[in-house]
Amino acid sequence: MLNYQRYRKNPVLSYPEREWPDKEIEKAPTWCSVDLRDGNQALIEPMNVDEKVEMFQLLLKLGFKEIEIGFPAASQIEYDFLRKLVNEHMVPSDVKVQVLTQCRQELIDKTFEAIEGIENVIVHIYNSTSTLQREVVFHKNREEIIKIAVDGTRMVKEKMKDFPGNIQLEYSPESFTGTEMDFALEICTAVQKEWNHANDFPIIFNLPATVEMNTPNVYADQIEWMNKHFEDRDQVILSIHPHNDRGTGVAATELALLAGAQRVEGTLFGNGERTGNVDVLTVAYNMFSQGINSNLNIENINEIIDIYERCCKMGVGMRHPYGGKLVFTAFSGSHQDAINKGVQALQEKGSEIWEVPYLPIDPADIGRKYEPVVRINSQSGKGGVAFVMDTVYGYKLPKEMQREFADVIQKISERQGGEVPPAAIMQAFRTEYLESKAPFEFQKLKVVESEESDDVHVELAFKYMGEQMHSVAEGNGPIDAVKLAIRQCVSAVDIKVLNYWEHALSEGSHAKAAAYIQMRDNRTGKVTFGVGVSSNITHASIKGVFSALNRLAK
Repeated sequence: MLNYQRYRKNPVLSYPEREWPDKEIEKAPTWCSVDLRDGNQALIEPMNVDEKVEMFQLLLKLGFKEIEIGFPAASQIEYDFLRKLVNEHMVPSDVKVQVLTQCRQELIDKTFEAIEGIENVIVHIYNSTSTLQREVVFHKNREEIIKIAVDGTRMVKEKMKDFPGNIQLEYSPESFTGTEMDFALEICTAVQKEWNHANDFPIIFNLPATVEMNTPNVYADQIEWMNKHFEDRDQVILSIHPHNDRGTGVAATELALLAGAQRVEGTLFGNGERTGNVDVLTVAYNMFSQGINSNLNIENINEIIDIYERCCKMGVGMRHPYGGKLVFTAFSGSHQDAINKGVQALQEKGSEIWEVPYLPIDPADIGRKYEPVVRINSQSGKGGVAFVMDTVYGYKLPKEMQREFADVIQKISERQGGEVPPAAIMQAFRTEYLESKAPFEFQKLKVVESEESDDVHVELAFKYMGEQMHSVAEGNGPIDAVKLAIRQCVSAVDIKVLNYWEHALSEGSHAKAAAYIQMRDNRTGKVTFGVGVSSNITHASIKGVFSALNRLAK
């Protein structure tokens, strides 16, 4: 048994006056990407300068207006990268470059050297404030920890006087979630007073869940408590930087937004130390799925994945929200059936509002295709097979036929022991229904309609077990007449057509039609379907008759 007694619950803020549970997310926060700093430092093989440039350009394309590019005072590659952005004029005037530095004079001096020539900069200073780190890492009391933050603020303020661009200060009490709330407020207030409105830009207080230590509601309580106790609240931007140690980074972020957070720092797909930062794409897509503009250009997730995986040398998990290869995929038969019916209902209603079971958003809206929405294996059902045949190949199988063909595909899956891709499904359909020529093979048909009645006259050429047959007959329609013509040559045929469906397969001058024939063998009682395809609807229906005859003969 796990030795759970080694662990104790983390303290919970007593905050019964919380208001965030009654609120809703109504607009997107300011997004700050930390892919090039927090995300990059967590890579097995950190990005080189060229990869950093490619990632930076992707972030610009996605619409990030604040991008933390690294720790230029502590890393030569990050210093060189920043200078490359400056020298090659790669930073748009409406984008703020964020740089991280500890509260030490030599590091702040080097940081300002690195940012020279950038128009808009966020200088991000931090020091750890948690009870645990004060005791076991720094061996400092509260007053000494506050002095570090205040001294760092003063250094930035002094260096800013000779800087030609715009500086905005960001301060993070690192390990905020492990810090007593009164001390977190005390140190932020001390920084705020030292800054003393040094310029017209609001100070950013970034309250990171450096380590997730409790449930998301506790983080929301902490954020709301700070939100309500900041001095000069209108001069503060409340930012959050959630990590994902407990696997609840997205939930913690969304609840923190309810609690008053205005800004979110995170990474694409949640890369970062340990279990990662919050995945800003998931949070943004969640907003999008609720009809909220995320203010990010995230319509093509495949492009984002491609660049992310190339630069970070990390893969996006197959079940990762929105980005995973299988997240818009249903293997379950009941899920497939519901998706199939939902899409059909949407098309019939002509509604602009997306409402399809098991698909919270339209995959096409973020650059995904319909083809992989339903994937067929031994657990799939008739709805999934019908969905593939309809959305990928245009065959709208009658409801009564869907189970028959699904059984064919299920046997293939069980025999192969895995997934049956759409191409294999279509090949099975051709083999079972369209290409069978034994024992009956349709050849030619001539139809003459009577001017005096509804009867038609047919001249039919076909083969039966390889032997050439010719027959002439009359009936109350082409199918009835062909049925009689066949029986005149093959007396063993005793069939009844139960149902008939048809639809166009394509549009234009070369359009084809598909005809579905449900047929019963009167001698055995067996019922099956046949399918015919032709640009001539009469020929399509007769091919369907022959298709059904061959299936009955099996």
